[in-house]
Amino acid sequence: MVSRLETDRLVLREWRDEDRPAFAAMNTDPEVMRYFPALLTEEQSNALVDRITGHFLEHGFGLWALEEKESGEFFGFTGFQTCPPHYPLTGELEIGWRLARTHWRRGLAFEAASACLDWIWANSEWPRIVSFTAEINEPSWRLMAKLGLEIRPELAFDHPALKENSPLRRHVVYAKDRPQ
Repeated sequence: MVSRLETDRLVLREWRDEDRPAFAAMNTDPEVMRYFPALLTEEQSNALVDRITGHFLEHGFGLWALEEKESGEFFGFTGFQTCPPHYPLTGELEIGWRLARTHWRRGLAFEAASACLDWIWANSEWPRIVSFTAEINEPSWRLMAKLGLEIRPELAFDHPALKENSPLRRHVVYAKDRPQ
């Protein structure tokens, strides 16, 4: 299991119990969760951390906790998760991120996600990486494009867990094939 990656400004590491309160606070921030169906309770947030930790145990990688090198502050996650069964992209490997609002617009998500992509290509055989979000989530799909992922209209889908009238239901998909 890879427990740590580093960039100039960041440490991507295993989750710690002391990350849970800050993560729960992030998941109750209406701006952070703007493009998600609902805010998460503390219990739901902790269950998500447990699933992330389980992914690491099963696959050896996952959604790393983000820590700012200079301050040692935890502020979110970046990394990978496999798309679950009974899902439009079942079996694909998704790159994703969620950062506390205080760390937005500083290039940290790009820095972390770039390190993750470099790591996955060097340390796995995955043929491609996908990323998806609600069609209205322009900040995320702009980051996907900046990372070199390309929009794949034929993979777009209506999120099965969202109601037909939800503005978040339609999802765009970006993908990047393994570099040659």
